[in-house]
Amino acid sequence: MDGKTAPLRVGWALCGSFCTLEPATAALEAFAQRGGVDIMPIMSPITYGETTRFGTAEYWRKRVSEACGGKKIITTVAEAEPIGPKKLLDLLIIAPCTSNTLAKLALGITDTSVTMAAKAHLRGEKPVVVALATNDALAASAKNIGELMARRNVYLVPFAQDDPQGKPRSCIADFGLVSAAADAALRGVQLQPLLREKRET
Repeated sequence: MDGKTAPLRVGWALCGSFCTLEPATAALEAFAQRGGVDIMPIMSPITYGETTRFGTAEYWRKRVSEACGGKKIITTVAEAEPIGPKKLLDLLIIAPCTSNTLAKLALGITDTSVTMAAKAHLRGEKPVVVALATNDALAASAKNIGELMARRNVYLVPFAQDDPQGKPRSCIADFGLVSAAADAALRGVQLQPLLREKRET
């Protein structure tokens, strides 16, 4: 034994909130730079494959993989399934997490790489950190957010309304708090306060 501490094994999953891929990926890059972590990249199929006005699919794939040391990105249910039985992760972060994925997590639906990663990881009673980004957080998705808030081993990154006048039901996580939320989750604690005032950009 050389006395060295094993790196924290983290899965970082990205869903198709394309307008928040920039702050979410910046948070991933910052998390990787803190050291002592081994990050497994996971992308939902739509995030992995779709080019939008916020960037090409190739651009986001390259940036995410490079932040994780050039690792292959997990994109299928079959690739994500071993996370549970092989105990591959200590922590799973879903950032950004769309309302679609929120609903699937709340209802136990497993049909993408991200939802499979979450289900597989949770079976070992290990923490999942969710950084939501959805236009209907205070409407149709509110019940799903509440369900996840009450769910054992699921922790939310603090969030706020991003445009109370223009989009009064929309909320986005503070991606600058992902690292702090992750550290709290590893201690079994929900980072507080959960509801934040809108941060000026």
